[in-house]
Amino acid sequence: MTVPSRDAAATQSATAIPSTSDTSHRVNPRLRTLVPLRWGDMDAYGHINNVEVLRLLEEARIRAFGSPAHTGSPVGEPLAPLFNELPQDAQALVVEHRVRYLASLEYRDVPAQIDVWVTQLKGAGLTLAYEVRDGVDGTRCVIAETQLAFFDTGSNTLLRLTPQQRAKAAAHQDESPFRTP
Repeated sequence: MTVPSRDAAATQSATAIPSTSDTSHRVNPRLRTLVPLRWGDMDAYGHINNVEVLRLLEEARIRAFGSPAHTGSPVGEPLAPLFNELPQDAQALVVEHRVRYLASLEYRDVPAQIDVWVTQLKGAGLTLAYEVRDGVDGTRCVIAETQLAFFDTGSNTLLRLTPQQRAKAAAHQDESPFRTP
């Protein structure tokens, strides 16, 4: 099996992911990213530490939607550039994380497979969902959500999503992984 490099994983194109909850032939709006695991991510129990899981979610979020406030040097184009199209003084601030660990994510020398999608659109922010799977056997290890608020540092006010940003985000909207059937 050939494993994509960190750069290749960051520049991969979005592909249709079969929907597990929909029997129609619609394309699933989830974006699939590959995020490398590091040896140092492992804790004394031999699996990826819970704090490092949040780092993996952040990496997946940036690979999927771009980096806000034009920070960092771009490695490649995000799958759905949304955050890197925010105004220069905009920040995407984490309001809340919700994480459920379903199985241990073991260190392996292959990237974790992380699907990212939008679950909620609000006036000045959105909620993103994640599903983390083992890169070798596909075991579903973590589900999570992150609520983000957009903030304008120049005016010290919340930054409302434009109709264009809402439409772009809505194209990647699906149900929360925490929903109960």
